[in-house]
Amino acid sequence: MKLQTQIPLFPEEHNQIDYNSKTLLFGSCFSENMSEKLQYFKFQNYQNPFGILFHPKAIETLIEHVIQHKIYSEKDVFFHNEQWHCFDAHSKLSDATKEGLIDKLNSQIECTRNQLKNASHIIITLGTAWVYNYIEKNKTVANCHKIPQKKFTKTILTVEEIRDSLKHILAQIRGVNAHATIIFTVSPVRHIKDGFVENTQSKSHLLTAIHQVLASRTYYFPSYEIMMDELRDYRFYAEDMIHPNSTAINYIWEKFQLVWISNKTLKIMKEVDVVQKGIQHRPFNPNSEAHSKFLENLEDKKNRLQLQFPDIMF
Repeated sequence: MKLQTQIPLFPEEHNQIDYNSKTLLFGSCFSENMSEKLQYFKFQNYQNPFGILFHPKAIETLIEHVIQHKIYSEKDVFFHNEQWHCFDAHSKLSDATKEGLIDKLNSQIECTRNQLKNASHIIITLGTAWVYNYIEKNKTVANCHKIPQKKFTKTILTVEEIRDSLKHILAQIRGVNAHATIIFTVSPVRHIKDGFVENTQSKSHLLTAIHQVLASRTYYFPSYEIMMDELRDYRFYAEDMIHPNSTAINYIWEKFQLVWISNKTLKIMKEVDVVQKGIQHRPFNPNSEAHSKFLENLEDKKNRLQLQFPDIMF
């Protein structure tokens, strides 16, 4: 008896991720889940320089500013609730001082420029098509920073607006990095605060627009569909019944590995996993001879991996 519908997935024949790849991730909180997996297995990985960005316009603005060498200044930041914020960035970049925030923003722009030029794989996760426009400046924001909602208008991006935004993103990336593999995905996190029907409408707009821009070296990975169809059970959600729990994240990660990571690389990942678990091990008797030998073996495993892949750092 078959008790689960499964999405047919097959390994990509070209451009899979290995330990020489440089991955760059933009987008919603699910992109951070995937980045944590890449980080754990010690891939070369850089993610969300401006923090979580939920909608395509926010990602488009960031990439545009990176390409145009934007320099942030006092006019780009504001003070609210005892912190300095920027409408282009998530609150994780917010700072107690104006200078501190501006320095962070400009530092991340510079770092992202280098990452964008050298990335072998760029993964873009879209969370929602709903956007907030700050009325006073007529500006679509990446984050509202808890400013009262009456100061914003809320609208849903049309399929055409999302498609044009994604085309602009791709054109900008290709202008500085013609060879990167670009992977789009839609976050499995349900934005229920927008409303149940509104969330479904939002995801459908994102999915339709993505499939209108797929082309050479541009792909779609079905994170959203895996959650909705293969993990159709609340036991795969966190306590808020909105975010995927660790079991679901691990499951989607395994599916991602199937498609995007080669068998040869999977063998190295297993070796990295052994070292990572060894580092996390807490000995019963740290002064024992057995533990001393364990540490020696662990160090030997680290050295062998780092000789083969110098970019791996434990």
